[in-house]
Amino acid sequence: MIRIIIADDHPLVRFGMTKIVSKDPDIVVVGEAQNSHEVMELVRTRRVDVVVLDISMPGKNGLEILEQLKHEYPKIPVLILSTHSEEQYAVMAFKTGAAGYLTKRSALDELIKAIRKVASGGRYASSAFDEYLLFGLEKGMDKPPHETLTNREFQIMHLIASGKKPKAIAEELCLSVKTINTYRGRLLQKIQVKSNAELTRYALENKLLE
Repeated sequence: MIRIIIADDHPLVRFGMTKIVSKDPDIVVVGEAQNSHEVMELVRTRRVDVVVLDISMPGKNGLEILEQLKHEYPKIPVLILSTHSEEQYAVMAFKTGAAGYLTKRSALDELIKAIRKVASGGRYASSAFDEYLLFGLEKGMDKPPHETLTNREFQIMHLIASGKKPKAIAEELCLSVKTINTYRGRLLQKIQVKSNAELTRYALENKLLE
């Protein structure tokens, strides 16, 4: 029996995923979570074989939760499920320790296949992601600047590019405005742009915004 936790901040999404995986007699949902606190509480109190984690979560985002999970429970495989395409977030997710990455546009039976694969100790990526990596290797492409960002830097870049002001970002992330401005300066340097407008253009051109 594969015991899984489904972490997504949308109740209907959690309901739909639970209904899908429950069709498999070998998979059981032992808990649902809508934020980082609930994810960690479930992992600490229940026997869990796989965590299915949405990348867009309130408070700590999915990548930050993934980082915490891999630090505290390195043996529990995490399958990232996201609305974002593979080329946007998959590389960063795997670098952080994800065992698999699947988009919410994938076929329903692929979710069960991915859960089984990571539960058995394997890694799961779609054929689209494999092609993306292969294309990059064949072309000898350099790593894009956003793949060098930390999870927190990536999160702040996304918020800035979405039009949020430093004060609003600071309140959302429970950080000071000074800290946000420090991150902003670091982002401009790493992405090699000079303004928020150019940062937003970069995010749009690389399809980093929903």
